[in-house]
Amino acid sequence: MNEAQLADDVFGDAALVPHDLIAGLVAEYGAARVLLKRTASYMQGDPQGVLRFFIDGNVDRDRHGPPDLKRLFDEAGAVAALNSHFWERTIQLTDVLNAMPQARRTEWYEQIRTHKCPAFDEQIVRDTMAGLLSMRAQFLAERVDGIFRGLSGEHVTNQPQGFSKRMIIANVLTAYGTTEYRQCGLINDLRAVIAKFMHRDEPSYQASETLVRALRGSWGEWTDVDGGALRVRLYRKGTAHLEVHPDIAWRLNGVLAHLYPRAIPPQFRERPARTARNVTLIQRPLPFAVTAALAAVSPAYSWNHEIHPATRTVITNCVVLPSGLNKHVKDEAENVLIALGATQTAQGWQFDYSPLPLITTVAVSGVIPDERSHQFYPTPPEVAARAVSMANIQPNHTCLEPSAGVGNLAALMPQQTVCVEVAKLRCDVLTARGHIVEQADFLAWAAAARLAGRLFDRVVMNPPFDSGRWQAHLEAASRLVRPGGRLVAILPSGAANSARLDTPSDWAVTFPVKYDNAFTGASVSVVIMVAERSK
Repeated sequence: MNEAQLADDVFGDAALVPHDLIAGLVAEYGAARVLLKRTASYMQGDPQGVLRFFIDGNVDRDRHGPPDLKRLFDEAGAVAALNSHFWERTIQLTDVLNAMPQARRTEWYEQIRTHKCPAFDEQIVRDTMAGLLSMRAQFLAERVDGIFRGLSGEHVTNQPQGFSKRMIIANVLTAYGTTEYRQCGLINDLRAVIAKFMHRDEPSYQASETLVRALRGSWGEWTDVDGGALRVRLYRKGTAHLEVHPDIAWRLNGVLAHLYPRAIPPQFRERPARTARNVTLIQRPLPFAVTAALAAVSPAYSWNHEIHPATRTVITNCVVLPSGLNKHVKDEAENVLIALGATQTAQGWQFDYSPLPLITTVAVSGVIPDERSHQFYPTPPEVAARAVSMANIQPNHTCLEPSAGVGNLAALMPQQTVCVEVAKLRCDVLTARGHIVEQADFLAWAAAARLAGRLFDRVVMNPPFDSGRWQAHLEAASRLVRPGGRLVAILPSGAANSARLDTPSDWAVTFPVKYDNAFTGASVSVVIMVAERSK
């Protein structure tokens, strides 16, 4: 029996597939291939990506297993997702989200998330956006009301009659330690209202999530925010304590009193009386766009393209600003980095210490010490090098730099140089650079040092110039120079005819060097004074 006969005997007619069924399957397969090819061609050439709206509008995210394809391509669901997408794009074109109180933002995004937005009809869109833009004044009142209603009811610090200096917001962090955007939004609403009171630009609606993330790890520590108008203290369990300046609390209650004239007691509407107690002054803060740029600073990298794929290496103590900044924001952010001791290189902004913690501090606080009040003009490298060389410092000498700034002079002096600086942020820079730092106003510090008998072999200084303050600083420094010691000072050019030192007969004074317009931001000529104290 051959193979064909064996097959017929074992399987019979059932072994044969009728020709017409095969042809039918082949035809069905061919039609499916054509449809598949057309679908693939359409999807590859679909510039608007409309399939995403069918998925967004019709796929049940909680469903297990493959989606219901009939439901997947339901037109109504896809149109609802399409409406939400274009409403979100429209709202992003304006600053309405920044003006909205958090409650309205939450409501708006809930409509987008659940695809409950109205039809994206031109007239509806124009009317809606015009209405939202006209409600900014109302949004301010709603923000204040929303902040007040959002205060934690579990804490007795929060007073039901109105805002007090201290307030508490719970659950700004989730159980996983991540930020809770609605509670962070209440903090942002508070900061936005304060910004209005200060005639300042408003923070973006995400700015306070960045703030809370930056405060994680500094549990229980007060941090000044927005120029001292606000202080924030974050706890590990997710509770944020906020302390507003008394003037800010009074203005917040003024808004509440306008909303609820009979509900806010008179004492909460009265401007706080000035007392002898020290109240932190509100400083001029940096624009929010600048602090946002500083918060986004990242390490700089060098690339090795000689191998494939190219590799990158972190450049020690070098950072770069984010790309895409407008010129004014970029310039002011760069000025902050320069004030912190940075030098621009081809790779980025180079420091001689690890700068990211201090840059974060500036981004959170919103300020660097004001140049006018602190008279901070960093000593140019050429002038600093010349002044230090004239001091002729020997290994056994004790050294002092009064009003040290960020240490442009001290960086060229021995590591054990004592640096006196009034601004805390600059003290942090000096500490990061490894110097001995004492935070104090130099005149007060010098008086105490003299009483304690502290004397130095070498003093190198660049004192504040305004209103003749250099003279008082110069005399105070001269009292701290040991007999046989040397004082080198960078002074305004007129000092060559008027400089006075303590016990003038003890000194031999020369003015060997003059510089014209040496300081950026100050059109002033300077001289270097070298004074030797007799033994």
